[in-house]
Amino acid sequence: MARKPTSKSSNSAKSSGQVRIISGKWRSRKLPIHDLAGLRPTTDRVRETLFNWLAMDIKGARVLDCFAGSGALGLEALSRYAEFAQMLELQKSAAKQLQQNLATLQCDNANVANVDSLQYLAQPAAQGFDIIFVDPPFRQSLADKTVNLLVENAWLNQDALIYVETESELSELSVPNNWVQLKQKVAGQVTYRLYQYQA
Repeated sequence: MARKPTSKSSNSAKSSGQVRIISGKWRSRKLPIHDLAGLRPTTDRVRETLFNWLAMDIKGARVLDCFAGSGALGLEALSRYAEFAQMLELQKSAAKQLQQNLATLQCDNANVANVDSLQYLAQPAAQGFDIIFVDPPFRQSLADKTVNLLVENAWLNQDALIYVETESELSELSVPNNWVQLKQKVAGQVTYRLYQYQA
């Protein structure tokens, strides 16, 4: 869930927008999201492409959504029968809305942590994940830091798939040699890539 500068007030905690689940058991469900500075869901177009890429791997997967925001990626994964999703979100009201949306969906195989993602990932992983979403705030060098922590603290299962969404002007992303880039596309201000971890 990337964040970009926006003219809207960061003090607003009203549910003023919606995120739509594209496919799966909650197909076409619309869920409220808060009007918070810099929060924006990954667009439907990008999500549709991403989940086409993941179509053969999502069912039964353990998913880590590192900068969850609206929950667009994590909720889409759960709708498509991911086994479990851990969502990390720094902004308290956004995390609370995510918890409420999970309750609305009667989803009991997800957890929302109201934490700083880098601090969370700096801890050794108790259990690895199969699919990881890295969609951090733009222009804060967070993608590289997140990639390093995922590797250093064993957050990746063998053959894990890692989705990284960044601002388009970041033409190069530093990743380990054992991350194989499978896909890359550009959509407006966004560049998104899919890697596979090969230990």
